[in-house]
Amino acid sequence: MCLSERLAIRVGCIRASQRQRQADWFEGMEGAFLRFGGVPGEVLIDNAKALVEHHDAVTREVRFNARLHAFARYWSFTPRACAPYRARTKGKDERGLGYVKKNAIAGRRFESWAAFEAHLDRWTREVADQREHGTTGVAPVERFAAEARALRPLAGRAPFGQLRDLVRKVQADCAIDLDTNSYSVPWRLIGESVQVVVLAGRVIIRHAGQVVADHALCRGRGQRIVDRAHFVGVAGFDGPVRADPIEIAPALLRPLAEYEAVVGGAW
Repeated sequence: MCLSERLAIRVGCIRASQRQRQADWFEGMEGAFLRFGGVPGEVLIDNAKALVEHHDAVTREVRFNARLHAFARYWSFTPRACAPYRARTKGKDERGLGYVKKNAIAGRRFESWAAFEAHLDRWTREVADQREHGTTGVAPVERFAAEARALRPLAGRAPFGQLRDLVRKVQADCAIDLDTNSYSVPWRLIGESVQVVVLAGRVIIRHAGQVVADHALCRGRGQRIVDRAHFVGVAGFDGPVRADPIEIAPALLRPLAEYEAVVGGAW
């Protein structure tokens, strides 16, 4: 169900789920990326409500969920929705699912969910990927050697679930609020909307496409995390800002001219 450029990836990646939440879909796709060792240029998905908000069968107008758009941007692929009632897309999707149900699952019982997942993984590697494919006449595992070259590298990215991409307004105290804590931002940005990305233990704040603050993520609650450079030029700046010492990321120790360029004016 994953397409890379014009090559269909036919090796399997089957993940069972007891729910159809958006997070389950994302985990399934990321599991496929890890199994394939890369990301396809396009991903063909079913019209699940957790992913597709609207799909007009006549006009083919598709409106994906905003979170799916963010997921696709993060992994750099283009989402495509199966055309309703069309064999080349919806039919292809259903045939693959039917093959798994009839060949791998039907007539079997499993002691636990873990045993079920282990069976699916073993069946995929030893049966589905080794069979002669009905379209190509070649075992999927053999054909994948060529298909894999069209995949985009994973580049060591963390799972999307560990990333949060938010928008916050800079408050009058020169900070944005996040999970009961506040993180300082250059005072010139008071009243502006900024992008806040939380990933790998960092809180990275951008404005106009430029990084204006980079803080360590605070695990406590009700804390105020401050970079004193954000207050240069503010009356009373030399007074205490925070009682306990903080660690300032080296990335923020840059010439003030760079900050002037970001906020569009002299300090």
